[in-house]
Amino acid sequence: MSLERPPRQRYVTEDGVDYDAIEELLGEHVLGRETHLNAEGFVIRPDEVQDVLFALRDEAGFDHLSMVTAQEYQDRYESIYHLKKYDDPTHEVSVVVPTAKDDPVSQTAEPVYRTADWHEREAYDLVGIEYEGHPDPRRILLPETWQGHPLALDYDQDRPQIVTLAEHKNPIADDHYDSDTDTMFLNIGPHHPATHGVLHLKTVLDGEQVVDVDPDIGYLHRCEEQMAQQGTYRHQIMPYPDRWDYASAGLLNEWAYARVAEDLADIEVPEYAQVIRTMSAELCRICSHMLALGTFCLDIYGDFTAIFMYAMRDREKTQNLLEDLTGQRMMFNYFRLGGVVWDLPEPREEFFEKVRDFLDDLPGAVQEYHDLITSNEIFQTRTVDTGVLEPEVAKQYGATGPVARASGIDYDLRRDDPYGYYPELDWDVVTDDGCDNYARLLVRMREVEQSARIIEQCVDLLEGWPEDDREIQANVPRTLRPDPDTEIYRAVEGAKGELGIYIRSDGTDKPARFKIRSPCFHNLHTLPEMAEGEYVADLVASLGSLDIILGEVDR
Repeated sequence: MSLERPPRQRYVTEDGVDYDAIEELLGEHVLGRETHLNAEGFVIRPDEVQDVLFALRDEAGFDHLSMVTAQEYQDRYESIYHLKKYDDPTHEVSVVVPTAKDDPVSQTAEPVYRTADWHEREAYDLVGIEYEGHPDPRRILLPETWQGHPLALDYDQDRPQIVTLAEHKNPIADDHYDSDTDTMFLNIGPHHPATHGVLHLKTVLDGEQVVDVDPDIGYLHRCEEQMAQQGTYRHQIMPYPDRWDYASAGLLNEWAYARVAEDLADIEVPEYAQVIRTMSAELCRICSHMLALGTFCLDIYGDFTAIFMYAMRDREKTQNLLEDLTGQRMMFNYFRLGGVVWDLPEPREEFFEKVRDFLDDLPGAVQEYHDLITSNEIFQTRTVDTGVLEPEVAKQYGATGPVARASGIDYDLRRDDPYGYYPELDWDVVTDDGCDNYARLLVRMREVEQSARIIEQCVDLLEGWPEDDREIQANVPRTLRPDPDTEIYRAVEGAKGELGIYIRSDGTDKPARFKIRSPCFHNLHTLPEMAEGEYVADLVASLGSLDIILGEVDR
């Protein structure tokens, strides 16, 4: 079946998705309906997953699988496929697939959405649901020898984990030299600076060309979802998001949790606090893109002094501003449900002057990068027409952020699913149709300029804001207890793409299920598509162009 077909208009009304028409489309596949706060959920049989998803993708236009959430109840297991449209992410639908406790087997969605491959592997690994027909039904975060599934209700944390010697034998011990082939198995990482963290790439080469690459993740799995499920909504969860994308995007991560929790608890954030959030989030975006720029160029031609240190210089400027605002340089913990923890630093005029000085210097710095990088012949040779990711392939893997926009996909949640103060400001979504490593760098550099536009407008607003109307937090109850079985998925536009969270409440002050949608997880999954048939050096460039942080990939 085709990857994309124009959606039939009858599935969309002026108020959004026509869920009755969706139910009519799915017909006898539907066993029941659930109302989630973000979308209707259609309950279907576990052996009819592909029929339902093909219909929703090809007939109703839901071409974006944001995330798969797996969980266990007392009487069943359940997989939820969170679907959106790249053309309009406010059009959402959930497909709920329950399976029996004694036979947790569901049909795989991988033939419909390629990104379901990794999501279903994670669901099997952590929860214990098996997906019939899955092309690669291995664990993904834990070793293959792991005993049990950590998010299963009957998981025994004290059970000893035994790893046999056979699991650590040489993976090519039985291989031998063959004069008819140049095929070779090559381990790249997990302890190599070009892997951007503890990432292991199992690579098969034919001469210098990449035949196959299998990203092996899980070296930095820190149980962030499990820890969030042990914390209270009001106070104990917010410090954790800073540590997902720990390198640069802390406030963007905090906003992802704030948005979903505020919608779950029906909390209205004051307008003044929204402006502060928007300004600080864009400072974090610049911070992230500067790190991506510097490390990418270091990967490409090893220029540490001129490029990497220049990028770190400008990143330090944003971190100084964020430190003035939040008191921290990386783990900010500045957002609160309902607003922010405190107002702008005093004297306000001095802080505004620092921000404006930074914004005044930024265009010259960006032009300097263009002179040093984008017009550099070595850089162009290494990046132009390498790591090509076609738009339809990117959509199949759920790619978002600069990776998707560099493939011509005009998708940005700040505009398409508005939140914060973004709808009131003048700025542009940056796209490029180059689809290669070069285009991904250009998109990030141009997004820095757009972030500067947003920050400048926020500063103008904050400077003239009446002193008596500077409300930084809504009146939030000390203890939040959402109604039992309330379910919601919400996302923000992180520095790397769509950063989303699913929460299911059970009536207590802690989530019953907390699932993180990592943009790096999806974007990394595209690497084999970009690298196969390329040279080893191109593989390194393609990986660097994805700008992944393994703390967010593994969570």
